[in-house]
Amino acid sequence: MITLWHCMNARSFRPLWALEEMGLRYELRLLPFPPRVEAPAFLERNPLGTIPLLEDGDARMTESAACCQYLADRYGPTPLAVRPEEPDFAAYLNGLHYGEATLTFPQTLVLRYARFEPAERQIPQVAEDYARWFFARLRALTARLDDGREWYCGRFTMADISVGYALMLAVQIGMQDRFNPTIAAYLDRLRARDGWRRADAAQNSAAASAADPFA
Repeated sequence: MITLWHCMNARSFRPLWALEEMGLRYELRLLPFPPRVEAPAFLERNPLGTIPLLEDGDARMTESAACCQYLADRYGPTPLAVRPEEPDFAAYLNGLHYGEATLTFPQTLVLRYARFEPAERQIPQVAEDYARWFFARLRALTARLDDGREWYCGRFTMADISVGYALMLAVQIGMQDRFNPTIAAYLDRLRARDGWRRADAAQNSAAASAADPFA
């Protein structure tokens, strides 16, 4: 049984979404955020104290985009992965990493300096600078979609899950009003998917149950 340690709407939503898209059986363990502070027992499983933590037999994974690639490769074949012989293989790999390294990274600084730090340590200018960085980096996604694509590659793949989560995080931060029409329409398509809806329902159900994640 695959076990996914998760916090509401955090990076671990990527593998949660991937699990639902693939129809795989899994156990969801919901933690309070940040788990390294609010659930110190979790450090015994993941010394980083970060999520996701995906456990599958002896496998332990803590990088959200890598978890998606692992699930596709380990439990495929699946159309959610682009194979090396396909024309979009390079774009697929690039999209997997672009979603996290290029798009999510600046948002973490927006969150830190606009929300998570105590009021006396918040720096609005830093938050705005990194918000602008995020929107500048969205130009690459806009260019791909404006080139006639419905999805990042020729079909919906794990690259869309990686990139899509970054857009969903932007919504949580309150930056969606700055999306251009191309990005806004793409996000609507993502959230209309049954896999996304099932993943969202799964995390909300776990939150409502108030179950002990270590039981």
